[in-house]
Amino acid sequence: MTKAIAYIRVSTEQQGKSGLGLEAQRQAIMRFAEIEGFDVVEWAEEVETGKGVDALAKRPVLAQALNKARNADCPVIVAKLDRLSRDVAFIAGLMSERVPFIVAELGKSVDPFLMHIYAAVAEQERRTISERTKQALQAAKARGRKLGGYRGGPVPDQRKAAQAASDKAREHAEKVRPIIEGLKAQGMSIRQIAAELERQGVKTSRGKAQWGATSVARICKA
Repeated sequence: MTKAIAYIRVSTEQQGKSGLGLEAQRQAIMRFAEIEGFDVVEWAEEVETGKGVDALAKRPVLAQALNKARNADCPVIVAKLDRLSRDVAFIAGLMSERVPFIVAELGKSVDPFLMHIYAAVAEQERRTISERTKQALQAAKARGRKLGGYRGGPVPDQRKAAQAASDKAREHAEKVRPIIEGLKAQGMSIRQIAAELERQGVKTSRGKAQWGATSVARICKA
């Protein structure tokens, strides 16, 4: 069997952590290797963008895999062409330097002319995706949606509601505290105070007639 090095890649850290896409590439290469008689002696895995003609400089794992393949006189196998790059110049550069690589999706003996065409299609696809993303962001901005700046936590309306609820609870505690302090001075426990507040019909800050020991204790500590 002919030896080969397999290379798999995803573009984002999130995809790398989740394994999204990596396993599918691995399975595709394994099926191809079995059918075509390749023995995959090493797997190279990378989480990095494939954009730009200088993509190889940004992807040390790919550069190392290609160098190993060149020295061992064996090919690097990728599942799809865009796992190498979606840049025509980058793919053309690899081909002109006779760097051995095989795209499982295209077959082991694809014509160089067709390879250029597939690379051009991949590059156009990248441009289309980028343009659609920009248009979607512009459309969202035109609708008044604020883009960027949100880092988690309550949205503005939720923060206002939370602040209003907090203010209401504070005001209510100031009104009820004298009653609680008076009952406490009589030697009543927290639970007894809660029961007495219910008996007197005193409402909680949420308008409920039922008091709990925790609610009484919270006001005492406030």
